[in-house]
Amino acid sequence: MTVLEPRRAGLAERAPAARNAFLVYVASLESPRSRRAMGACLHRLAAMLHVAAGREAGAAPGEAFPWGEVRAEHTAALRALIGAQTLDGPDGEPAPWSPAYRNLHLSALRGVLRTAWRLGEMSTDDYQRAKAVANFRGTRLPAGRSVHAAEFTALLRACAADRSPAGVRDAALLAVLYTTGARRSEVAGLRREDYDPGERSLRIVGKGDKERLEYVHEGAAALLGAWLALDGRASGPLFKPVHRAGAVQHRPMTDAAVRNAVVKRRTEAGLPPMTPHDFRRTFIGDLLDQGVDLATVQQLVGHASPATTARYDRRPGRRRRGAVDKLPFPSPEDLR
Repeated sequence: MTVLEPRRAGLAERAPAARNAFLVYVASLESPRSRRAMGACLHRLAAMLHVAAGREAGAAPGEAFPWGEVRAEHTAALRALIGAQTLDGPDGEPAPWSPAYRNLHLSALRGVLRTAWRLGEMSTDDYQRAKAVANFRGTRLPAGRSVHAAEFTALLRACAADRSPAGVRDAALLAVLYTTGARRSEVAGLRREDYDPGERSLRIVGKGDKERLEYVHEGAAALLGAWLALDGRASGPLFKPVHRAGAVQHRPMTDAAVRNAVVKRRTEAGLPPMTPHDFRRTFIGDLLDQGVDLATVQQLVGHASPATTARYDRRPGRRRRGAVDKLPFPSPEDLR
């Protein structure tokens, strides 16, 4: 395998950003979260090749890497390197990357190679050969857990115990998460004009710049109304940061702030770890448990494929558990 040299600093400084495959590709991604994720993947891939060649990777290796010079032998080597990567498992022992995480890196690689080809840095033949690297096979069960009704009640009690505007805001935020299944980035991006109190509807802009209407529960609408009553503005971010002194700041919350609000309230409630995405998982599972058809649930949560929605269906697992429970097993009385 030929060794790829990173761009020299002076050359990188003279090259316009519009000709840098890394910068152009990352900028083309629609959401800040996607830009962060794919950019991080490319930095890791570039660092892997640097380390394999016995070089220092530097602070941002993906940006200075000559992606237009990548060929089929390099992508084959990268696939092998990806397959050997590990993370610290729950028990502290190294665990291999999941197939989905491995394939995320291959997706980022194909994306930057396509951009390099579009910029004229690769021939069509070199691009086709380099991108023809096979995905990793295998699946993993969805991570996370369900948020039970009693836990949600405990979360709202923790919010009610906080008499500051932050408590009112977090109660409304948790209620929106629980009764819409919206992603945390979607909740962070909500605006006051997206909410219709009369219809109890929220206009949510999801992945792919696709809009959908979600409807909050009556109880959630009451909590949302209490939060909005603290700020009479008819436009602007729906959820805003609250200063420690109690002042509402007129700017949107970030994805991280939404996650931190969930962590803060579940800690105060003495509950096991949970994430904003657990509310989405719960919303989908609860609707399917109530007999709502898969197509409707798919539309409500903004999934592109019904197969993605079906992964959250808890009913097959319950049927399998019920089948296992039918097996003969000694009772406690039999063991005495």
